Amino acid sequence: MLVSYPVRRRLSPRRPVLAALAATVLAAGALTGCSGEDGPEQSVDAFLKGWRSGNLQAVGFIDPTGAKISAAEVTNEIKALSGELVDTPPELERVGDATITADTAAARIRLTWTLPGRTRWAYESPVRLKRGSDDQWQVIWESTVVQEKLEKGDRLALRRDPATRAGILDAAGTPIVAPRPVVRVGVQPSEVTDVKALVRQLDAGFRAIRPALTPPVDLSDLPKRIAEAEPGAFVEVVTLRDEAYRQIKPRIYDLPGTRFTADKLDLAPTREFARALLGSVDQAQADDLKAHPDKYVAGDLVGHGGLQGRYDDRLRGAPGLTVIIERRAPDGATTPTGVEVFRSAPKAGQPLKTTLDQATQNAADAALRGAARRSALVAVRISDGAVLAAANGPGPAGENLAFTAQVPPGSTFKVVSALALLDKGAVTPEATVACPKTRVVDGRPFKNSDNFELGPVPFTTDFARSCNTAFVALAPALGPDGLATTGRTLGLEAAWDVGTDVFTGKVSANGSATEQAAAAIGQGTTVVSPLAMAGATAAVARGHWEQPKLVLDPAPQRPAPAGPALKAESVAALKTMMRAVVTGGTASALADVPGGPVYGKTGTAEYDNNPAHTHAWFVGWQGDVAFAVFVEQGGSSTASAVPISERFLRALARS
Repeated sequence: MLVSYPVRRRLSPRRPVLAALAATVLAAGALTGCSGEDGPEQSVDAFLKGWRSGNLQAVGFIDPTGAKISAAEVTNEIKALSGELVDTPPELERVGDATITADTAAARIRLTWTLPGRTRWAYESPVRLKRGSDDQWQVIWESTVVQEKLEKGDRLALRRDPATRAGILDAAGTPIVAPRPVVRVGVQPSEVTDVKALVRQLDAGFRAIRPALTPPVDLSDLPKRIAEAEPGAFVEVVTLRDEAYRQIKPRIYDLPGTRFTADKLDLAPTREFARALLGSVDQAQADDLKAHPDKYVAGDLVGHGGLQGRYDDRLRGAPGLTVIIERRAPDGATTPTGVEVFRSAPKAGQPLKTTLDQATQNAADAALRGAARRSALVAVRISDGAVLAAANGPGPAGENLAFTAQVPPGSTFKVVSALALLDKGAVTPEATVACPKTRVVDGRPFKNSDNFELGPVPFTTDFARSCNTAFVALAPALGPDGLATTGRTLGLEAAWDVGTDVFTGKVSANGSATEQAAAAIGQGTTVVSPLAMAGATAAVARGHWEQPKLVLDPAPQRPAPAGPALKAESVAALKTMMRAVVTGGTASALADVPGGPVYGKTGTAEYDNNPAHTHAWFVGWQGDVAFAVFVEQGGSSTASAVPISERFLRALARS
């Protein structure tokens, strides 16, 4: 945006030559100059060209008294007057022709500065000239050429006014991050009677806080900080959420020397709340300042990772910029003069609206609390595809496994295989399909978990008990790409646009007989993310696939179109089998959770050539909520993924 700002001239005494020049103008009247080869315009153009290049040797200068000034002196003055803008010189152009009065001329130039954040500041300044004895026009150098309010000894400086950062909103339009009560725990050195004892007791108190409420508190440097502080100082130890402080208040409140200050900080509902999905907001780091020197300054709040990082420009808004005039003292120190020559008001950030539901997210976070392995839980509303929660267990900060993991789905993929077989008429829920311990395909043995066998049983029982060998036997009926085709009707491999990164899966197709057999039980080259499987599960519950939604405003530009209606008879049969998984199969622990019937499928997925190395899965739905649970190296799903699912559903029922 090109902005010009009105300016006012500060009154200052005029030197005699200025009065003489003014009198000449009044006496002689004004003439419009022509752009001849030796006119004042050529001197102005040469001046602007030299200003741009930093070489003013081709221009003659005099001061307002008529005394000559060297080009080097003018160059130095321009740099000094430019002050904090010196590293981004302005664009320069002459405005029209000069006005000539006898041996003087008046011209105008336009200066356009590009300020940080690409803010444009444009204005016009006067340039006066005088014809010398050799008929050459000399530029009368004065500070007002750079800006009309500048005087000798002044400099331009920038004042930055931060914008209000907008929040990320939940589905109800409520800010997820909001001012929440905290307590600053500190120490007053003069009141500490035994530093070692105090540190030991504080450490024991902080360790008693539930990990979900605060990270570990490092007290290793506290004795040194106490020793170096003023006796009456408040030496801050840690800032705790109010609920964390109340948990340990009886243990630390009466310790000699402790002091406590109540405050509020912008925080998510809990420390763990959708942390990897949302990202964090921190002060600008060295990498930020290096990568974007025109965008950030030290102390700026910057979004890192997740939605905070992706939408940082939108959320942070644009800082206001004020160009002020400072006065330089002989010792080089500068003081503001109170004169503003340009102001661009800060523009508050725009909020980001999401589909997240705080109660569902809290239930998901609680379900993963205490998990020992990397894990994820993602929940999707069946009726409209809204992502209600995306939780991640321990692991690298910012790693959103719920959306971006690329891992084999194991037996949860039997949902896709069973739907494909039902669609083709290759099997019915009542059909007898044998479940031996082992089935060999082209020399490769396929086994069931713990080598169980069921013998000849209905296909529903094979599904509910997760019999690999039964599905391996049926795999040829799917054909080389039948599994991939059905997977695509459930949204797998599609190009989604949810407003952040997501992996939508890759389904094995056109492989060998052994690869087709492996793919039918979610092994081989098939890989998915928890969100992809939650979306596929919601499609079965709904009867057709819809792309999961996360960011509502700004709306994604290229959401994937809805999928075709699934065959009603196939869906009805698959729902019956998924219910059997809970009522009499591998997820029977979920049979008594409150809130209505649960449908689902467990999964154990080998991730290398060692059958003992497996990921654990559960996908399913209850009511209008479909969800997927993934536990990396979780072993048996009944020992890891199913208990997490139970905790989630019970917490959701209580909310």
